[in-house]
Amino acid sequence: MALSIPRDTRKRYQGDGFYLSPPIIPVDIIDRKTVSMDEVMAGSYETGMAPRRAWNPGDDTKKIRKLDQTHLSNHAIYELASHPEIGRWAATLMNADRIQLWASQMLYKPPGGMVTGSVGWHQDKQYWENLLDGELFTAWVAVSNVTEDSGPLKFVLGSHRWGFLQSGDFFGHDHEAQKKNISVPEGEKWEEVTAVLPPGAVSFHDCNTYHASGPNISLVPRRSFAFHLRTEKSWPVKGCNDYYLQHLDDPHYCPILYER
Repeated sequence: MALSIPRDTRKRYQGDGFYLSPPIIPVDIIDRKTVSMDEVMAGSYETGMAPRRAWNPGDDTKKIRKLDQTHLSNHAIYELASHPEIGRWAATLMNADRIQLWASQMLYKPPGGMVTGSVGWHQDKQYWENLLDGELFTAWVAVSNVTEDSGPLKFVLGSHRWGFLQSGDFFGHDHEAQKKNISVPEGEKWEEVTAVLPPGAVSFHDCNTYHASGPNISLVPRRSFAFHLRTEKSWPVKGCNDYYLQHLDDPHYCPILYER
């Protein structure tokens, strides 16, 4: 049975730039993802379609492993990426008539506490500015239990109001040095919130919200997916013919998660 969505959900998202949900994905669906993630990382693609890989077998095992578009490589991952509960909660947060998945990332943070498993401070918009504009955001789904020790996401409270600052780096490891290069607007402050999440919970964040994560010092991998979403109030950047934009009208590549 689907959980009821609290009345203040949208207000909190608008004020903070992110929202942490309770577990909204059924446990049986989450449980199947560990095997699916390992298969895809190892190069076994159930559908025959390879993901866009930033990590390959034989690369540094202490680095964070990021593979894009894995929902096209494995049926169980596709089931998660297109789950209607993600769409329903996202539509409430955004007050949207339509929620579409336009890109996905599979993220595996190895245990051991190495700094190479960290994610640097960044705004997602840095990587999307030449692709799409308008209402863009991310649903980050916890597959493993995301604890204080496992390198959870950290959000800067209210930083979505700062606009697009074009400063940061996903693959950066020195968080303190990065923070010195990010110009906090006058009257604003840098206040971090840690996103500790149980399996099946989702953190939603705006494309301008600053976020990062530290090393995983626990004994088990931190597993998650980042699903990049858009509402009907978004549009492709004129003149861009990027891979992701070529498939926006294909419901297999870019499924509709919610439509009013």
